[in-house]
Amino acid sequence: MRVHRQNARMKTIHLSLPRNIARADAATGIGTRLRLRGNRLQLATLLIFLGLGAGRALASDPIGIYALVDKVVFEPNATSPERIRIWGAFAIAEGSGYTYKSAERGYLYYKVNPENPTACRSEWNDLKSVAGTGQIVAFASRYGEKGALRKKETKPGNPDVYPIAMGLTKVKEKKDYEPIQQLAKLRDSKAANPARNP
Repeated sequence: MRVHRQNARMKTIHLSLPRNIARADAATGIGTRLRLRGNRLQLATLLIFLGLGAGRALASDPIGIYALVDKVVFEPNATSPERIRIWGAFAIAEGSGYTYKSAERGYLYYKVNPENPTACRSEWNDLKSVAGTGQIVAFASRYGEKGALRKKETKPGNPDVYPIAMGLTKVKEKKDYEPIQQLAKLRDSKAANPARNP
């Protein structure tokens, strides 16, 4: 009876490992237990490998900038802007990995992207529409130029080219995603102390 249970148990474990099915059916005793331990080790190693790979895949993020936009200033005017200042808080991707700089307040200063000025101005209008709403948005690509975050006291000069990538996207807030958490915290602290932040 004991041998029968052991073989049935091994058949179940070996279903995902076809090369060992025939051996598991025919084998009994110590050799079977050693193969079972080896297969369990292989299975555990595979699950760990897949788990780490899945975690890394989930952590990879192509977004260049997560933003909480407070206000937008078009230059020289809103009718045909050539430059834009985007004031708020920003979490900017670092390098080509999957990490972000800590979210900070300040402004981004851009000029029209000459490769696609129509899409550029369209995204600028979208940024204007979410300014001051508390909505977190995403734009730019992690793998391209993103521009420099400037401190509020820095005078505007030498604007960066606006990074056109995947368009502007409204972001659903995820409680466990660090750049979004940081932006939400900055938004909430500004709401609690409006005189502290511009």
